[in-house]
Amino acid sequence: MRKLKYLFLSALFVSLGAFAQDEEQKPERKPGHTNNNKFKQLYDEFSTPNMFRTASGAPGPAYYQQQADYKMDLTLDDDKATISGFETITYTNNSPDPLKYLWVQLDQNMRAKDSQSPLIEGSGVRGAQQAGSFASEYMTDGFDGGFKIEAVTDASGKALPHMINRTMMRVELPKAMGTGDKFVFSIKWWYNINDYVNMGGRSGYEFFPEDGNRNYIIAQFFPRMAVYSDVEGWQNSQFWGRDEFALPFGNYEVNITVPSDHIMDATGVLTNRKEVFSKDMMKRYEQAQESYDKPVFIVTQEEAEKAEKGRATGSKTWKYSAENVRDFAFATSRKYIWDMMAVKIGDRDVMAVSMYPKEGNPLWEEWSTYAVASTLKTYSRMTFDYPYHKAISVHAKQQGMEYPMICFNYGRPDKDGKYSDRTKYGMISVIIHEVGHNYFPMIVNSDERQWTWMDEGLNTFAQYVAEQDFGEWYPAALSEGHDKYPSSRGPAANIVPYMGGDQDYIAPIMTKGLNTYQFGNNAYGKPATALNILRETVMGRELFDYAFREYANRWMFKHPTPEDFFRTMEDASAFDLDWFWRGWFYTTDYVDMGVKEVKKYYVSSEPNARIKEMVKQRGMKMSDLPPLVYMVEEGSEEFTEDMKNGTLLENSPTLKEYVMDNFTPEERAKIKQPKYFYSVTFEKPGGLVMPIIVEYTYADGTTKMEKYPAQIWRLNDKEVSKAVASDKEIVKITVDPNLETADVDTSNNSWPREVTQSQFDQFKDKKKD
Repeated sequence: MRKLKYLFLSALFVSLGAFAQDEEQKPERKPGHTNNNKFKQLYDEFSTPNMFRTASGAPGPAYYQQQADYKMDLTLDDDKATISGFETITYTNNSPDPLKYLWVQLDQNMRAKDSQSPLIEGSGVRGAQQAGSFASEYMTDGFDGGFKIEAVTDASGKALPHMINRTMMRVELPKAMGTGDKFVFSIKWWYNINDYVNMGGRSGYEFFPEDGNRNYIIAQFFPRMAVYSDVEGWQNSQFWGRDEFALPFGNYEVNITVPSDHIMDATGVLTNRKEVFSKDMMKRYEQAQESYDKPVFIVTQEEAEKAEKGRATGSKTWKYSAENVRDFAFATSRKYIWDMMAVKIGDRDVMAVSMYPKEGNPLWEEWSTYAVASTLKTYSRMTFDYPYHKAISVHAKQQGMEYPMICFNYGRPDKDGKYSDRTKYGMISVIIHEVGHNYFPMIVNSDERQWTWMDEGLNTFAQYVAEQDFGEWYPAALSEGHDKYPSSRGPAANIVPYMGGDQDYIAPIMTKGLNTYQFGNNAYGKPATALNILRETVMGRELFDYAFREYANRWMFKHPTPEDFFRTMEDASAFDLDWFWRGWFYTTDYVDMGVKEVKKYYVSSEPNARIKEMVKQRGMKMSDLPPLVYMVEEGSEEFTEDMKNGTLLENSPTLKEYVMDNFTPEERAKIKQPKYFYSVTFEKPGGLVMPIIVEYTYADGTTKMEKYPAQIWRLNDKEVSKAVASDKEIVKITVDPNLETADVDTSNNSWPREVTQSQFDQFKDKKKD
């Protein structure tokens, strides 16, 4: 009972003291305001959950998605550098809505002669540009690479009314499609293939003047169905060149006719392998299916060099079949070296594949296929087992682009075969990134046209994890001086120059990609860093990885939104992260935390001046107070050197009496008696809320790490104080000692204050060097 009395009186006194303090301050009355707390829930920003998408972040019971199946016959004319096709689309309406028309994407129209894409850029005269680009822009009438639509017909061959609006074509239906209806129609088309090296573009060809050959990487090459969903209706936002694609899943049967001496690979299963492979190629392919530690050459460099010197007069048709993919792409050339190896993913074997001309060697044969295999293993661990039978890395001079099962990647040695670390790591990283896109967005099929970060940011985060794995699994790839893979995106410190930059040229992550400044930092770097911090610093790997896998598995082969991701991460982890999403994704706030002030206290038997003044203000006497433990600040009038030398119980008779009355002798023997008490005030000049990670250094040289959760800022967004009791003297306090939070100014991170440059200033000085 006596113990409860002490607690009650102490609580009463604390309450009284707080009241007196408020009364003493008498703040100026201000008008009311809306809830601007950084921990406010995201109800205003999020859509209301419904039968299509639940509050947990999972697909709802009424979730649906459309299906678009394709049958295509394609011909590539190597002499004219054109591609023509006839495609038949079977479109299934699984939505509850009647559809009067269909929207088809015509991405190549971005390169049509009347394209408006160049007209939206306001950069003026560029200081430098490639010769081909300059010639095309100023010295010719321009390249005409738009679709030539020759016919749009129904299943019976009857012409269908259609209208082309830049990169979108609306096809009118004879009658509205109901739920479950299928509509079959065909499109005949052709276009001139662009020289992507000189003209730009996500696909096209590279011409090799030394041998007169082209390397074709062909994608976005056919009219493709737009997405119709419960979120956007028709996603028919125009393609200006930056924002990528929103595409429905479907099944593909594709026949591609090319010169007979070409080597090709593509999305899907090659169904006529025995017709297009030689006996030697078949034998090597069978060997590759059983080779798990080293690639097997299907086409050797010697064979590729021989092929590039000749010209076959005939043609050959390669046939592919793909199920449940959102797109189709292929690569073809007579210059290709081709190697493969098997990688075990779950209980299945997947083929890791590389295709490259001799200009890519020795770099490509040394590392490309290993990078593919390593990526599949890491991403499958982080998400779900890779569901397709192969993943292909194709060499392209200055490209990094992804499609189901196939991607185009840069990284080329000098002509003498030598290459720098920058070239090597650049190639490995782009392969990891583009192969990783098989997961985001080729399978977890987000809307790239609207939310670039949902594929690029999530993928760049996973890329960072995969790069670190690659460095561990293939230490021979690490150059001298590197004990781990030198990732350029992911570590918190690497995003500091961007986040601490000019706010006039920074946009929130939750911005349509076309409208963002510093696209790479916004769509790739910042979201990847945010997720890495969330994993390593806020949630911990176990909770984060479980929730991340849950999101990937919930939405594989479906169309998630940002809210589905945010909600799932919270639903699967029991972490309220609204403060994190708001700060990192909806604002351009930056992190800046530090140590504002440190005060040292000792226990005393005498009240300090503040307590005496408070008692006086209340018209009370000291004898009216309950028994209390008093704290005296070092250097104050009440402070004496004797306080440093005494123990807690000796300095406070009240505390000693309490301990003697309420603890047994055995308990008293184990009781702690901290000698030092500190009031540490942390400040937050930056807008972003983050956990406070602190390293305390003691006089004996030992250290202790403490992490105060982000919620410590919930009642005061500018500064907070923590009482720290210690039996050892603290001589140094450092906030974020390992640079985990992307703090833009570390000059205030230490006590005693150190004269140091901020990370951003260090970065600027490094650039000057």
